[in-house]
Amino acid sequence: MFKSLRTEIDATMQRDPAARSRLEVVLCYPGFQAIMLYRLSSACWRRGWTLAGRWLSAVGRILTGIEIHPGAIIGERFFIDHGMGVVVGETAEIGDDVTLYQGVTLGGVAPSVDSDSQRNTKRHPTLLDGVIVGSGAQVLGPITVGRCARVGANAVVTKDVQDCATVVGIPARAVQTQKTPEDTKAPFVAYGTPTGNIPDPIARALDGLLDEVQSLRARVNELEEGGASNSGTAIASDGDDRDVKTSETAEGKC
Repeated sequence: MFKSLRTEIDATMQRDPAARSRLEVVLCYPGFQAIMLYRLSSACWRRGWTLAGRWLSAVGRILTGIEIHPGAIIGERFFIDHGMGVVVGETAEIGDDVTLYQGVTLGGVAPSVDSDSQRNTKRHPTLLDGVIVGSGAQVLGPITVGRCARVGANAVVTKDVQDCATVVGIPARAVQTQKTPEDTKAPFVAYGTPTGNIPDPIARALDGLLDEVQSLRARVNELEEGGASNSGTAIASDGDDRDVKTSETAEGKC
């Protein structure tokens, strides 16, 4: 148990430069406190003490502003930065070394009606190892966010995200996809949002359409020029025939 506590504290210190000591993390970091209360409530939940688990979860929500359902499955070195407003649903699954920022929701999309038919079914997302989810992002439904993926701030994700991809926007679209070797660790990206030049997927699609329109326009111009030259030749040929016939008729009259 103490080894697990130390691992969680070290993970917080590695990812937050504002943390100056382990004691500060224990006393002042609501994300760490929420995770510890989750571990306790989850132990109660898995032993069948569901009411006790839910009560501890509610206490954690009141104390930290972070709501983690005791039925969720969370791996090691889970880090919640700032944390206020984070919601993790009952059937959510989170791998190792995952980072969430404030206001993140790992929620479901099933309607609230007919709740009995939805019990014990997968309704919430799965986040694989090394995922970073930026502040205010909403990851909804029984989808999978791939290993080392990054979800930008305020994105709304309703479809699967492949490994090592960066998604932004509403709805979320991939703006970067890079392969990370298995033996190396993906670089940490604060708030899940790259600060470099991020290509806009809509602008990229529009550029592709403009290129296609220009190509079609050039082809149409070629066809029109070819048709005009053929038409001119045909007119000249018809005119020559008429001139020959006219001259022959005139000669016959003479």
